[in-house]
This record gives sequence, C-alpha cells and structure tokens, in this order.
Amino acid sequence: MPVSNFEGNTFVAFVDICGFKEMVRQRERAWRALDRFYQLGYDVLRIPRQENDALKVEGIFVSDCGILFVRGTGSDSDKLLSLLRKIKEINKGMLAEGFMLTTSIAFGPFKYQERIEFRGIEKNPIYGSAYLGAYLDSTNEKPLIQPGQCRIVVDNLPNDVITSLNGGQRELLSQIIKESIKHYYFYWNVDNRQGIEAFKTRYRDAYNLKFAGMLKALKGEND
Repeated sequence: MPVSNFEGNTFVAFVDICGFKEMVRQRERAWRALDRFYQLGYDVLRIPRQENDALKVEGIFVSDCGILFVRGTGSDSDKLLSLLRKIKEINKGMLAEGFMLTTSIAFGPFKYQERIEFRGIEKNPIYGSAYLGAYLDSTNEKPLIQPGQCRIVVDNLPNDVITSLNGGQRELLSQIIKESIKHYYFYWNVDNRQGIEAFKTRYRDAYNLKFAGMLKALKGEND
C-alpha cells in the first residue's frame, strides 16, 4: 500500500546500503542488493506488531536508501522500540545475503506528503528536522558512520526516551550504549549488553586488518 500523508513528531531512520556506488560496477550484485533491500522493506513493514496496533512503522525506499518513520499514538519510547525492531529485522535480512547497511535515527517534526502533479510525474515531498537530522548524521557527521552501525542522534531526544535509554531495562534497550555526547549506538547484532564488548573488539580487529592489507599493497608485498 502507498504511504499516506503524515505530519507530526516522530522517530525517523535514514537507512543506506553500504558500498552501493562500488557495487554499480558489478551490475548483477547491485541489482541483487536493491532487490533484497526493497523486498525486505516490504515484507518487514507490511506486518504490524500485534502487541501494539496503535503504532506502525512505514517506509519510503528510493535507490539505495530507505526512510522509515513511526506513525500512531503511543509514548516516544514505544515509538523508538517499534522502529528498532524493524531496523534489526532489515539489517539481519540484508546481512544474511552478504550486504551491510548504515542506519541513523533522529527525533523531531516530520512531514510526508503524497502528491501527484500530473500523469507520468510524481512528487513526494519530505520535510522536517527529524529527516534532516537522520540524513545529515548518515552522510556528514563525525565520526563517520561505519558499515553495519545503527546510531541514534542525541539532539532533540525527549526526556522520557533518554531516561529509558540510560536505564536499558526494556527490550532491545540493553543493546544500546551512549558512546559520545552526540550518539547512542544500537548493537542490533548481539543479544544482550554482555555481547557488545566482544563484538566491538572483533570489529576493531577487522578494521585494523583492512588497513594492514592496504599497507602491504602499497609496499608491494604479498600475503
């Protein structure tokens, strides 16, 4: 179903396929990534959670990016949890096919307007500081977001959400850690807080190995 008009304060996620520009050189892989991304978006978002029918996560997918937002009535903490569940499902589905995503989440005013100008040309304006915050964090904010990461922008977060995040007692919230004054990080790929440090160590090791390989290449060394 098409996304209907929306205006209000909510959480917005900007989701991007990692390395898509390089994939375009391998057309088949790029098409597979897009096909999987769109299909996952459709499958994951079309099924509402029975536990809270008042909230629904919806999405607009364009090229290698997705914009997800939460519609409905409920606490801001519940809205964030609804969004995180969907983000976790989409990330896991893409990872199973060998693709990684980056995800930036922001809170604030958001407006989506479905508008058709005339036959053959469709315009769908997207406005609001929540979308802009998520987009800019994904593309420009330092430190640059890394493959597989999902982070929440601290700026504009409601007080009840900050309290929930710092408490870390509810579902998924134990997988979130504040790692800078600007960001909370959601470790969707682990099951609990105890698994985060082990994952971070493995991730750093892989990152260091990448640069070690580059150094060897520059020196003309073989493995």
